[in-house]
Amino acid sequence: QVQLVESGGGLVQAGGSLRLSCAASGRTFSTSTVGWFRQAPGKEREFVVSINWNGGMTKYADSVKGRFTISRNNAKSTVYLQMNSLNPEDTAVYYCAAGPPWGYNLGPREADFNSWGQGTQVTVSS
Repeated sequence: QVQLVESGGGLVQAGGSLRLSCAASGRTFSTSTVGWFRQAPGKEREFVVSINWNGGMTKYADSVKGRFTISRNNAKSTVYLQMNSLNPEDTAVYYCAAGPPWGYNLGPREADFNSWGQGTQVTVSS
């Protein structure tokens, strides 16, 4: 398994942008699918986006298509989530998750990922 640490969360006004980072330690990160999930207050955690090991494939939830962009830099063991045109419905704790080495699943099930970070809070004010 890999250890994951999210950063970049904060408070932003509606229409603004944030970039989240997911920094990993562990030799298998560069071969793992990585995903972002989020959990809003009082709601279940939901899939947001994922990227395969080399960045060649991505999967987005309909709610964020065209606004969020995932990317990765394996040399830095980091995955990024660029979030634009944020709205209050995007307010949540955002979690980074990594799948097993050479896994082919891009989600959206939580069971497709076996390592999780602690989360970073994103708050969008109206």
